[in-house]
Amino acid sequence: MNGSIDDAKVTGFALGDLEGEERAEVERAVAQDPELAARVEAIRQATEAMTRGFAAQPLPVPPVRAPRPRPSRWGWWVAAMTAAVLVVGTWHMHRLEERREASSRCNVAITTVDPASLVDSEGICETRGKRNLARNLHWYLQEGKDGDYNESQDGADVSTRGFAAAYGATPSEQTETRLKAELRGARDLNGDGNDRLFVAKVYGTAPSPGFWNIHAQPGPGWAGLPPGVQGPPRADEPSNTEGYDHITENAFLTSADDPLSTFSIDVDTASYANVRRFLTGGALPPPDAVRIEELVNYFTYAYPGPTDDRPFAVHMEMASCPWNAQHQLLRIGLKGRTLDADKRPPSNLVFLLDVSGSMDDPRKLPLVKAGIGMLVNQLGENDRVSIVVYAGNSGLVLPPTHGDRKADVQNALERLQAGGSTNGGAGIELAYKLATDNFITGGTNRVILATDGDWNVGATSHGDLETLIADKAKSGVFLTVLGFGMGNLKDDTLERLADKGNGNYAYIDTLNEAKKVLVEQMSGTLCTIAKDVKLQIEFNPARIAGYRLIGYENRMLAKEDFNDDKKDAGEIGAGHTVTALYELVPAGVEVPGAKPGVDPLKYQQPKEAAPAAASLDLCTVKLRYKAPEATESTLMEVPLKEGRARFDDASGDFRFAAAVAGYGMLLRHSQYAKGFTWDAVSEIASGAVGEDGAGYRHEFLDLVKKAKALSGK
Repeated sequence: MNGSIDDAKVTGFALGDLEGEERAEVERAVAQDPELAARVEAIRQATEAMTRGFAAQPLPVPPVRAPRPRPSRWGWWVAAMTAAVLVVGTWHMHRLEERREASSRCNVAITTVDPASLVDSEGICETRGKRNLARNLHWYLQEGKDGDYNESQDGADVSTRGFAAAYGATPSEQTETRLKAELRGARDLNGDGNDRLFVAKVYGTAPSPGFWNIHAQPGPGWAGLPPGVQGPPRADEPSNTEGYDHITENAFLTSADDPLSTFSIDVDTASYANVRRFLTGGALPPPDAVRIEELVNYFTYAYPGPTDDRPFAVHMEMASCPWNAQHQLLRIGLKGRTLDADKRPPSNLVFLLDVSGSMDDPRKLPLVKAGIGMLVNQLGENDRVSIVVYAGNSGLVLPPTHGDRKADVQNALERLQAGGSTNGGAGIELAYKLATDNFITGGTNRVILATDGDWNVGATSHGDLETLIADKAKSGVFLTVLGFGMGNLKDDTLERLADKGNGNYAYIDTLNEAKKVLVEQMSGTLCTIAKDVKLQIEFNPARIAGYRLIGYENRMLAKEDFNDDKKDAGEIGAGHTVTALYELVPAGVEVPGAKPGVDPLKYQQPKEAAPAAASLDLCTVKLRYKAPEATESTLMEVPLKEGRARFDDASGDFRFAAAVAGYGMLLRHSQYAKGFTWDAVSEIASGAVGEDGAGYRHEFLDLVKKAKALSGK
């Protein structure tokens, strides 16, 4: 037994009377000494037994007896110890009852939604009760246990640690894989939600309406919650104030009447992560939250990179369409030039962080700080980092600091707290001024905005913010937008700001997503290799009767915009892949929704087909792009010859991209996906996963299962 721990400390620890360093000292000793741990437990059990005995009956009155012989000195010692035990037991009985009552009140408070219930008028729950609960939870986390809940369900090892991490605690590396599975499934061990409420309350987190969209799964178990405990609303209930631009699905066009299809490329991936958030939270996403091109472009594909001095290479593949056997599916893929880590240009990064009251949520500001911390760890001495925050007022938290001074950056991040209203316009002005003042010629100059987009003070109109950012982008300082949170996410605002700022938009719902965007894809996120990239596809009506572009609805351009270098378009970062899918109607097949023909014209004759129409060309893909600092565009042209194939014979990447597009069409209730099923999506994707080191494609298969279950099909 540990000789440095005396009896008084052991007894005090067992009875819960030690504080501070003394308690920590005994805790360490108990953890290392099984004999001492058994002794502590014996004292606790004996005290509880005595307390129960005292509570059950009054102390007995000893009968009057004749004098007895004087006891021996050992008898006196036993009598003294007995008396001492009785005194101590009597003294502690009231204390134990107090603690039991306080613990009971705290347990009730833990399972109520109102965070104020943790603080009673006497302060007991806020101090002793809450501290004890937190200590118990800490032990559960250290042991990988789940407290009073089952440690295993359906063969999966599920622990409170995963749920604690969901509310702001940092899991160890050893639990990262298990945590990822737990959060995907949003498991609720008992079906009553108390495990999530327990952890949330201990960590001081008050579930907001949007909180449930991620962390709870509505089900029959919620009907059994105690009075006053509210279950999660569905993500599409009126309490949700998220904003999305309306999307009208692209229709089929005839090649004879509309031979040109023109659009801006898009490397944003926010919609995929946002849709995942809805499905994981137990609700189908609003159709307008589903941007199919962002679902498809969430994944990387094995396109070869450029072999010349161009910033990207163009690839095309065509096969039969899986949801319409009479049609063909065309995939156009771009692969951006990659940059070696040691050749990455120096960066001038200004982090513009929203610290308003709406960011006071575990999935907002804490996740912002963690994600930016991971990015900063990738920077070096040639990089410069600044931090600007905005709430009621804007302010400079960290002046330009070299990237190798990571402790200074991390300390500045740790000091951030949320509160106040949101003056987004003033913050953006300050951030761009700082980026411009420290501009690195030939380097990466970028403002990284992290927010939920819920502006309510300052330059509040979308038009004002877009004009401000578009003007600043002309200086060579580009914009990355990172969206966070749920319940009030202004997705429509954030997407437009990124477009106007010559940048990209990602939604971050987990630490894994932050790692993907800010670490794994850092070069693509920060280093632009081509801007204002536009595609224009001319279809040969002799070969293709009609077509429709799948997705990119809010990226469509007029055909005249293709040659207009003043017209803004999308950007490609280093190593980025961009994919676009067209559903094609072969010549001789009726085009769905085609308008009826018109009478012959009186004053002019129809134009005759050009000689090239008789060739084997199906279409010609034209691209225009500008170098990051250029003002004039460069043109590329790539024809596609006849080359149809069976869908099953197409490449794995082609088939997987088709499955993702079909998944998006089903989520959007597309009129063109009739007869296509979730099982078909799952079957196609399962057979085309290929190498999946990061696990993103397997995660997609899980999301398809969730979507099928939620849709009831």
